[in-house]
Amino acid sequence: MKNVNIKDVAKKAGVAVSTVSRVLNDHSDVKKETKEHVLNVIKELNYIPNNSARNLKRSSSNSIGVFVLGEYNPFFGEIVEYLESEISLRGYSVMIHFHHNNRNDLETASQFILEKKLLGLIYLGGSVSKDKEGYLAQMEAPVVFTSTVVEEGVNPELFSSVRISEEGAVRNILNHVLSLGHKRIGIITAETEGLCASPERFSVYKKILQENNLVFKNEYLECGDYSIKSGYDSMKKLLGKQLGLTAVFAVNDLMAIGAIKAITDSGLCVPDDISVVGFDGLDYGQYYSPGLTTIKQPISNFGKNTAQIICDLIDGKSEQSHIVLDTELIVRESCKGI
Repeated sequence: MKNVNIKDVAKKAGVAVSTVSRVLNDHSDVKKETKEHVLNVIKELNYIPNNSARNLKRSSSNSIGVFVLGEYNPFFGEIVEYLESEISLRGYSVMIHFHHNNRNDLETASQFILEKKLLGLIYLGGSVSKDKEGYLAQMEAPVVFTSTVVEEGVNPELFSSVRISEEGAVRNILNHVLSLGHKRIGIITAETEGLCASPERFSVYKKILQENNLVFKNEYLECGDYSIKSGYDSMKKLLGKQLGLTAVFAVNDLMAIGAIKAITDSGLCVPDDISVVGFDGLDYGQYYSPGLTTIKQPISNFGKNTAQIICDLIDGKSEQSHIVLDTELIVRESCKGI
């Protein structure tokens, strides 16, 4: 028989996890009938609260964890800056952990919560598949997935999220490229086991080509690791294939900048010979020459919304929530018509 956790109680009682937490901590804002109902369910299921989790709020750390997938990325770095600022204004501190693969991530995140007595966890980047839901269900501290791809079918009652519409954003930038007459469009992405959202961006890229009666060829694809160097190396490989590409979509700005450098080092010109577009909207792209056409993600809103959600969950002021933020196409000099 499996151990009963707080989320089992919430499901059986038909209330949110935060409501069960408020009952356990004897909050005065819970209606009498709701409190009695939840306590009856707790008794019925023989739920024994996890002492480590129940003591989190009384721990001396007063910390919220930020679990970052992958190596340092300036996009995530900027989000963390906003998180630290917003969370500190609410009286909490931030504890950061970098995790370098996407295989045992939720298990490690769960251990991070208990070992550091965290009040809550912000999971930044990466992806969450249905087969990892069991780990998520065992986390008794609230979790917010930020800029994370959560596979369809994962129970949305187990977490909160702040994200963009990946499909809408990729459509926006590729429709711009297509409107300029480009038909042979390469892509620099990352491994499908990677640490960010690129599998979904790659999938949308292929879908859009198909919708426009354009053929995707495996030769159009090269994989990096989100760094400038990997963008450079991947672009060199694409050029070596002599595919006649007129444009390249890099799934983040750093790899796009590396691709531009590789093109110019090969004696070609951006955008006269090959156009390049990126994704993220980092300041680097604005000051690089040529200026990078890209999708700008709302970094400050990622930070502010995530901080508000996690703090309100900890304080028992809100239930789970899921926010989708808008993105913006930034047109600069790295992409032109043919």
